[in-house]
Amino acid sequence: MLPDLNVIKVGGHSIMDYGKSVVMPLVEEIGKLSRSNQVLVVTGGGTRVRHIMDIGLDLEMPTGVLAELAGKISEQNAIMMSILLTQYGGIRIKRDDLLDLPMLYRMNCLPVTHGTPPYGLYEPPPNIGRIPDHRTDTGALLIAEAMGAKRCIFVKDVDGLYTENPKQNKKAKMIKEITAKEANEAGFNDFVVERKVLELLQRTVNIKEISIVNGHVPGNISRVMNGENPGTIIKS
Repeated sequence: MLPDLNVIKVGGHSIMDYGKSVVMPLVEEIGKLSRSNQVLVVTGGGTRVRHIMDIGLDLEMPTGVLAELAGKISEQNAIMMSILLTQYGGIRIKRDDLLDLPMLYRMNCLPVTHGTPPYGLYEPPPNIGRIPDHRTDTGALLIAEAMGAKRCIFVKDVDGLYTENPKQNKKAKMIKEITAKEANEAGFNDFVVERKVLELLQRTVNIKEISIVNGHVPGNISRVMNGENPGTIIKS
């Protein structure tokens, strides 16, 4: 449908939860990019999702209910992001509006949607525990794949994929490029995107790679869209 589409996943915990100092420079960069590129912003949930998961797990709620609750948080972030992007044509859309994207781009809109996949109450139970496997990173990849997008960019608060959590181990090594299979088999304890993304990326038809960049560094998204690799590329 949209071979020139750039799906930009803005993390909840890694970006939105930091507030104005991190979000506003990102809003400006994405807004300017949207003037000459087809951009779809996909939002994550963040810390509030973790809070609601803790409560739901304590109340012994099933996976489908937890998925419904988690989706509400990423929706709130989508609303906030669309309002901040108003001057660039920002408009909040829901999953049923995805088929209207070609029309919205003709109207010079900058659509924003939440990343929680629409499994809802039908979310498959995970192999271990009750926390849903399909969360907002997975949703962003699924949207990019379904739309036949050009690229899928994950905006985080670290420079890319590391062998260990760089916030806890300063000696952790950053990986510039790796395949989804290699990353999955490496057994990293702390992964920068959801592990379900690695599984799905090995089966995608349209999306052949994803990019992970640090959204706290202005210009990184622009560099990816210009063909550079300022972070990590994970190939299918």
